[in-house]
Parts: sequence; structure tokens; C-alpha cells
Amino acid sequence: MKPEIAIIFAIYAVFALMEAAKTGLLKKDKQTATDGAVEAVSTVLTLGVTQPFILSTSAMMMLNLLPEYQGMLANLSYVVGFALFLIFDDLANYLYHRAAHNTPWLYPLHRAHHNGEYMSIRVVFRNNAFYYLFAPHLWGSGVLIYLGLGWTYASYLVIKLLVTIACHSDICWDKPLYRSKSLSPFMWLIERIIVTPSFHHAHHGKYAADGITHYKGNYGNLLSFWDVLFGTAKISRDFPEHYGVEHLPNTNAGEQLFWPIIKVRKRTETNTAAQGVN
Repeated sequence: MKPEIAIIFAIYAVFALMEAAKTGLLKKDKQTATDGAVEAVSTVLTLGVTQPFILSTSAMMMLNLLPEYQGMLANLSYVVGFALFLIFDDLANYLYHRAAHNTPWLYPLHRAHHNGEYMSIRVVFRNNAFYYLFAPHLWGSGVLIYLGLGWTYASYLVIKLLVTIACHSDICWDKPLYRSKSLSPFMWLIERIIVTPSFHHAHHGKYAADGITHYKGNYGNLLSFWDVLFGTAKISRDFPEHYGVEHLPNTNAGEQLFWPIIKVRKRTETNTAAQGVN
């Protein structure tokens, strides 16, 4: 096993153990009978099929189209290489995530991520089976790896997934820090650079009227800076009482995972074009 993969599994395991001990990893409040199945299937497909497929396919495409460019960035400084991933992976992820919440035909591929009415590390990779196939940041990362930045990507991926796993967990590392007045200036800076649990939990909130929920913003994955830069950030240091999807009819596990192949039979729906999608 590659060192970075072992580290990521270790991070995931630590948060899993904390949730198991404090909040119940496998039995969350408001969990439905199908939530566990949706999370298990989507996680296995994402990590075992989709992401490896994209990274390998992007490399094969580059090898066929531009074989002379293979490894051309191998001697690039680490700082510059890391910055390239922040742009072509993290910024691209922000833009794709933002589009998913503002495009009615794209949102069904992302709805599964928000359909669970709780926060947990279980939700990290919960998405429609086709959501990541169109994710530009994965294709961009594959190209950068082909160009010789594989080692840089390994460390970048560890940092990115540490932040991502932490901000989805209901064991929130930022809560005790917010209670310290002496740390307030430090946290003011941190929450405007990286995604904190408070920042991302607001994105998963169910009711926009509660004053905390901000599902039409806080799209950042690693950096909250993109939201600050583009005006989509809402920083309150509070956590929503309710999580889930607002303004949309109920769905089932099949539609969450495999839309548009599987669709719930036609029903009366709220006009999402007028209301906006969660």
C-alpha cells in the first residue's frame, strides 16, 4: 500500500473511532433504512472504480495525444506544483460544486450527498455514481500526475482529505477553539483559508431561513478562500440544527445512486427552477 493511502486510511479510521465512541458511527439520528446502502455503494464505486478510472484514463489520453509531455514538470518546485493542484483540482472542484447546486440537470447527480439528514464521515464520498465522472478536478489532477507531479499530488491528497473528512464529521474540531477569546483572531484567519466543520456544516443545513444554513454557498472543498474570493462564503461559527434537502420531493436509493438511469415515477414536484436547488 502506498504511504499516502495508508495515511488517508489512518485519518479516516481515527475519525471513525471518534464517531463510534461519541456520536454513533453506524446509527445517526434521522438515519433512514437506505442511507447506509447509499453511502456504502457510492463510496465503493467512487474509490474503487470512478476515481482510478479517471486518473488512469486521463494519463492514457495524454500519452496518446501528447507523449512528449510525459514527466515534463517532474523537476518543478514543490510549492509551484502544490499551487497548480490548488488551481486545477481545488478551484476546479469549487466551480463544479457550485455549478451542481445551481444547475437543475446537474444537481440530481449531487443530491445524494445532501440527502442524509446528519453529518458524518460516511457522507464524504456519498454522491451519484456518475457525479465524479464529470468532475473536472479529477481529470485535471490526472493530467498533472502525467506531467510529473505524482509525488506532489500524494501529499496534496493527504492534506485535502484530512480537511474534507474533518469538515464532514460530526466530531467538530473547531467548536472548542471558537470558545477561546484568545484564539478568535487565529480562527478568523483559518476559517477564511481552509474549510472548517462550521463552514461546511452550514452548506449541509436544511433550512435556509434558520440564519446559519448556506447551501447556496460555502462550496469549497479544501480552501474556503475560493468562497471568500467569489462572494459565496457565509461564516457564522454556528451549526445548523437540521441537515438535508429543502424544497424537493422525496427520492429513493436507486435514484440517488443511478439517476438518470433510475428515476422515481413522475410526481408533483416543487418548481425547482423557481425555488432554486438545495
